[in-house]
Amino acid sequence: MPMGYQGKILHVHLTEGRTWTEEPGELFYRTYLGGPGIGVYYLLKEMQAGTDPLGPGNILTFAAGMLTGTTGPAVCRFTVCARSPLTGAVGKSEAGGWWGPELRRAGWDAVVIRGRAVEPVYLWIENDQVEIRPAGHLWGKTTGEVQQLIRQELGSTNIRVAQIGPAGENMVRFANITNELAHFNGRNGLGAVMGSKNLRAIAVRGTRKVEVADSAAVTETTRWVASNMKDHPQAWGLHDVGTPGGIAAVNSSGALPTNNWTTGYFVGAERISGKTLNETILTDRGGCFACPIRCKRVVEVHNERFDVDSGYGGPEYETLGAFGSNLGLDDLELIAKANAVCNALGLDTISAGMTISFAMDCFEHGLISKTDTGGLDLRFGNADVLLPLLEAIARRQGFGALLAEGSVRAAEVIGKNSAGLLRHAKGQEVPMHDPRVKTGLGLQYALSSHGADHWVAQQDPLYAQAGSPGLKGLGPIGIREPVPALDIGPEKVRSFYYSHMLTCAYDLLGMCVFGAVARSILPIDRLVNLVNAATGWGLDLWELMKAGERLSNMMRLFNQREGFTREADTMPELFYTPFQGGPLDGKGAIDRARFAQALELYYDMAGWTGPGASPSAGKLAELGLTWAT
Repeated sequence: MPMGYQGKILHVHLTEGRTWTEEPGELFYRTYLGGPGIGVYYLLKEMQAGTDPLGPGNILTFAAGMLTGTTGPAVCRFTVCARSPLTGAVGKSEAGGWWGPELRRAGWDAVVIRGRAVEPVYLWIENDQVEIRPAGHLWGKTTGEVQQLIRQELGSTNIRVAQIGPAGENMVRFANITNELAHFNGRNGLGAVMGSKNLRAIAVRGTRKVEVADSAAVTETTRWVASNMKDHPQAWGLHDVGTPGGIAAVNSSGALPTNNWTTGYFVGAERISGKTLNETILTDRGGCFACPIRCKRVVEVHNERFDVDSGYGGPEYETLGAFGSNLGLDDLELIAKANAVCNALGLDTISAGMTISFAMDCFEHGLISKTDTGGLDLRFGNADVLLPLLEAIARRQGFGALLAEGSVRAAEVIGKNSAGLLRHAKGQEVPMHDPRVKTGLGLQYALSSHGADHWVAQQDPLYAQAGSPGLKGLGPIGIREPVPALDIGPEKVRSFYYSHMLTCAYDLLGMCVFGAVARSILPIDRLVNLVNAATGWGLDLWELMKAGERLSNMMRLFNQREGFTREADTMPELFYTPFQGGPLDGKGAIDRARFAQALELYYDMAGWTGPGASPSAGKLAELGLTWAT
């Protein structure tokens, strides 16, 4: 068994009701590392092309990052992979929290799930003991209720539960997976894949350590981060105000998505800002296993209007934007309640908010009416419709049944040029970040294998200023000169390419982007040392970057097998047009021809050739992926 790993992968066949153990050798682990490397490996190796994402043939994997379960800082993450029911492309979604470390402590590096149970079940893993248990009594309940029932049934409050909610049971195409009620594999609709398999939850309890080569070195790195965090403005900012701190800053720059992105300035931004959240409804700063940064918000509201349970955490920047400015709502307590409702029902807040904002835009344009919406007045700023719509979506009731399909499929039903109001890439709704103020983000949206994602690479502003912590941090991978946020030339493409490989490597390690450069404190050299303290391998940065490149190419291969070509590498048309209103009125349009040139240059850098921009034979041979074609 290699150090830093448990050396075992659990396989579960729900149709056959059986489980078995695989023990890959050290070469397997050193090649694919962990997380999405393991997940996408099984999708490519064992799943047939054209598999229905909601059919029993879809393979669903839960894989801990390589460092997850050690006591290293901010390395708590695990990845869920399957073919996405939202996009039809590779599905890949990371989560922090406590479940991934618990899986490693139970003696497993990953769980690979096939088939479909006849009746609802949940999986119970206690160290080496694995049991498929009936879950009919859990079906239809909220995530909070199910977590409590499973822990009571199994006799311990220390059990960690990864689960879906009613949205996943009803196969809402953007249903998520939650652990500890406030940490999420949020995107790509992988909760719907669990629901399609009649798998309500995976409960885990482990009592073993993850053995590492040099435990003192691992501990020293964690202590270094904790003791230096206050001196690092980005890391301390995450602790102090969290991601909600972005609301006021992005709004003042004129790029806060408002009313389905029709403008970038929201007059009510201050009322939903991180400062206001801290001063009114914040009760605690939550965190993940072994992470000293503690960036999570915990909120509570108890009044005649709302009852918001702190057990469901609190809204992040994405949720404040998706349910706030982008719906024209400035009611912080309502947004907190909507966040808790989504967490209880198992809905991705980004896609939920974006799909509702699309519907509101359709309503405002007269493309749908109250007859279509079941009487709901879907005007921007109407606070009365949000909570009923979320319930209807999760339970596929009335107009909610259409929105449960996601905005792209809803537009196909609505017709009447409604597609012009969509904001998506590869079928996944965009998060609350506008590439017209950071053009590399447009490359992220277009080139992400799993649909619109704002952490496919490091974000442009982090390396746009000379002397900034982010630029200093990226020096080891060759990004040493500032690249303006609005640049879309060769230097931006190069920086995107390198930082994409680094970010892929973070996913393989289980490293949270809020823990390491360029977004946060942990330097690359210390991260490489942490990898070697865990494994004893003597791995260097070059090998780590090539592992990231291998993952990127594996995901590209999966998508091409499913019919995706370079034509799918697009971002919303909106971003080729200027901002309307606010400080950037009339400015910001991305030049279409230059963006197309940037894509072509990226393909050339990546070794992706031909009409489909496919990984070349030479690139696949270099990365050891000839088996995947």
